[in-house]
Amino acid sequence: MKQISLLGASGSIGIQTIDVLKQHPDRFQLVAFSVGSNVKAAVSIIEEFSPKVVSVKSKEDSETLKNLFPTQSIRFVYGEEGLVEVATYKDADIVVNAVVGSVGLVPTLHAIESKKTIAIANKETLVTAGHIVMAAAKQHGVSILPVDSEHSAIFQCLQGEKEKNIQSLILTASGGSFRDKSREMLKGVTVTDALNHPNWSMGAKITIDSATMMNKGLEVIEAHWLFKIPYEEIKVVLHRESVIHSMVEFHDTSIIAQLGTPDMMVPIQYALSYPDRYVHATGKRLNLMDLGKLHFEPLDLNRFRCLHFAFEAGKIGGTMPTVLNAANEEAVDAFLKGKIEFLFIEDLIEKAMQRHSVQKNPDLITIKEVDIETREYVRSLID
Repeated sequence: MKQISLLGASGSIGIQTIDVLKQHPDRFQLVAFSVGSNVKAAVSIIEEFSPKVVSVKSKEDSETLKNLFPTQSIRFVYGEEGLVEVATYKDADIVVNAVVGSVGLVPTLHAIESKKTIAIANKETLVTAGHIVMAAAKQHGVSILPVDSEHSAIFQCLQGEKEKNIQSLILTASGGSFRDKSREMLKGVTVTDALNHPNWSMGAKITIDSATMMNKGLEVIEAHWLFKIPYEEIKVVLHRESVIHSMVEFHDTSIIAQLGTPDMMVPIQYALSYPDRYVHATGKRLNLMDLGKLHFEPLDLNRFRCLHFAFEAGKIGGTMPTVLNAANEEAVDAFLKGKIEFLFIEDLIEKAMQRHSVQKNPDLITIKEVDIETREYVRSLID
């Protein structure tokens, strides 16, 4: 029985993680979780799993839950300190980081210091502070297991292989909601249009990132840190079917790919079950005969400018990926609230990156300062 702490239980990945736990009640036990402001979701999860620690965003919500469950021995906490308590709960074996945004960084570092295995679905943690996170994981002997479908695919392809034999990593991209639209056609697109992803069911922020291709850009930076691969050896290809989740090319010209139907429960479950595999009772099996053909196309970095920004930020390093991520989070939030046009997301990110003076090898305090300063600058442009 593995004891699980879950950060971001009410988000898309969090909900599907809960579904995995429900499928295997004899293998997993949820002992701690966070939900942000979603008190209704918290109540449902508490009733199902009877955890020991529950974190919400505000003190008021924590008091509400405490009053709803007066007889249960649950510790209700809130804010960043609450996230850290969930991430470091003493009985947890695995911490699933499924929150959205840079808020996942601090609790992850504390979980690593507590020697918890990390199942990471939060790209921003590695994008903003990959050098710190991976160094801490090495220092404390902690495994970082990928949950993103692309990184899970690479991780699976590398089982039994040697790092020295890798030629390149090939990340596949669905192309998002606007993959067949020219830049001219993107003028005036709506939030509803952008949230209409052709293959995957994801949260709003990730779906918009997929439409701009920033999601793939963040994955490039994440892959760099997870697998210690130079950016020059990371490739991205458009793959409409989302059946091949990513590939690894080796020096001998062999390519190993991981295939499956688009289903996030598969990589989530693999991160939790690793090194074993468990039955996925509700999963749809891939029928290659029905599929017939797979398609691959190059990605135009002039068309998908956010992917270009991500490669540049990763190669520059230092505090630049923090700027990239912070600017993107603020811009996407503004678009979702109807404050800016879709294409202005790119403009805001570009302005923030051009303005920034890079600091190499930043510590956590510097990263936080740059993150705050970048957000304030982007908000000033939006206002």
